[in-house]
Amino acid sequence: MQTISRKDPKSSFNISKDKAFYIVGFVDGEGSFNISFKIRKDYACGIQIYPSFNISQKEKDILIWIRNQFGCGTIRNRGDGVYYYEVHSREELREVIIPFFKKYKLKTKKILAFEIFSEIVLLLNSPRLKWQDIEHVYHLREKVIVGRKRKYSLEDLRGFWKSPETICQTDRDI
Repeated sequence: MQTISRKDPKSSFNISKDKAFYIVGFVDGEGSFNISFKIRKDYACGIQIYPSFNISQKEKDILIWIRNQFGCGTIRNRGDGVYYYEVHSREELREVIIPFFKKYKLKTKKILAFEIFSEIVLLLNSPRLKWQDIEHVYHLREKVIVGRKRKYSLEDLRGFWKSPETICQTDRDI
């Protein structure tokens, strides 16, 4: 898998309006705001909440251009002729991606996914999560309709939760 990275995030407010509107239109059509749950044995509670913003596309050059506008994220080749641009660093999501889409609003129903995504990313700023936080994130995420079955039900996640007394570490702790 080929990865292209750029680690100098710049303020999304340095992007010209013309470029910003182009990016918003492109993301309205091809982008997604995702919240995944990952089972992690190295986490105190056994569950990682994984937020990511991504765009999939066969044309790699446009993804490189978008990545360069944001100054963060990676581009990977899925191996089937499709590339995807992804930002999953919580810091880059909070400091670049979320402020950009708060200033330059999406125009489709994708705005609901973004609003829920933003709320969850800000909630994850807490250094320790409790089971109630996992439940809250799960229920928020369920408000976003996806075209596939979710990997884990709330009951599945409860089974992976190591202890109701355990406080879960977030990525900030690692």
